[in-house]
Amino acid sequence: MTDSPNLDLVRSIYADFRHPVISRLYVGQAKKADTLGMADRRRQLLASLSGRVIEVGAGLGTNFAYYPPDVEEVVAVEPEPYLRNLAERAAGDAQVRITVLDAPAEEVPVESDSFDAAVASLVLCSVADPAQAVRELYSVIRPSGELRFNEHVRSSSTRVARVQDAADRLGWPRVSGGCHLARDTEALMLAAGFQVEQLDRYSFGVPPLDPKKPHVIGVARKLG
Repeated sequence: MTDSPNLDLVRSIYADFRHPVISRLYVGQAKKADTLGMADRRRQLLASLSGRVIEVGAGLGTNFAYYPPDVEEVVAVEPEPYLRNLAERAAGDAQVRITVLDAPAEEVPVESDSFDAAVASLVLCSVADPAQAVRELYSVIRPSGELRFNEHVRSSSTRVARVQDAADRLGWPRVSGGCHLARDTEALMLAAGFQVEQLDRYSFGVPPLDPKKPHVIGVARKLG
């Protein structure tokens, strides 16, 4: 929706990360994560949602089964072809109406102020331009609408954050489908204009490939 001078760069970066091996590895990791407790976090994230919802970076549609029946419609965007195909299949089994679109989080093809809520779940670590993605979410949510978020983030420990910075600098995003370890997602939401109303912190990982990392889950609201 939002115009940005960086969108051509965003599209080229997404093209670089559309790797069939990484997307297939992610499917296995996502399924294992749910057995280790992430399914409960998905329920927590989506509980009590209603109306029209947009979900960015929907992946293989793992969240779809957890949308409550009061949700009238979900528009889910996913730019990676293999994952998007799986999301389209998952949409057919969901208890709510879900449409899956090919689009990056930074440029969703919907109108401003047209959704009651947005969902960002384990995606802002890997978008090419996280600040633009959060601004886009702010734009498409109606005034007083919610952003539900569940993301791994920069550690509050200075020592751990330095390790995260080093890993990002030395190429972790390049071998992990664009994932960054040191993004300060709460700061991005505040900078976009959101008011963070609920925020819980927890650690989570999927051994052996994915060590435990700091996560945040909660609700931010669009003021106005």
